[in-house]
Amino acid sequence: MFKNKWKLLLLNLLLTLLFFLIFSSNYNLLNFINSLFYLSFIYIITVLLMYTTKGGFFDGVTFGFRRFNSIMFKRNDYLEEWRDKPLPSEKFNASLYQRLKFQSMSLLVLLIILLILYYIM
Repeated sequence: MFKNKWKLLLLNLLLTLLFFLIFSSNYNLLNFINSLFYLSFIYIITVLLMYTTKGGFFDGVTFGFRRFNSIMFKRNDYLEEWRDKPLPSEKFNASLYQRLKFQSMSLLVLLIILLILYYIM
């Protein structure tokens, strides 16, 4: 969707500003930091889940459940297609991971800078 990472970062900042203007009772720096945290938290959780999937953590569990399903429910599985299905780490989208990783790191750095400014002032 967004190939340019800087445009997506700008969109995320505009989205944060929109959340801040809509849901904030007081317009101050702390509430903007909270809005930025909520958005960056979603990105960070998504990137960590993708990182875990990329490492192959869920491959064994997925393979085990496919094997269990084929043994327990005998179907007309002529070629044992469950062995040929790609595992989660094989279906991994590296370009999406890199884009989301950049967004999460950028938003996290901005969040830390704003927190430092908040506590200094």
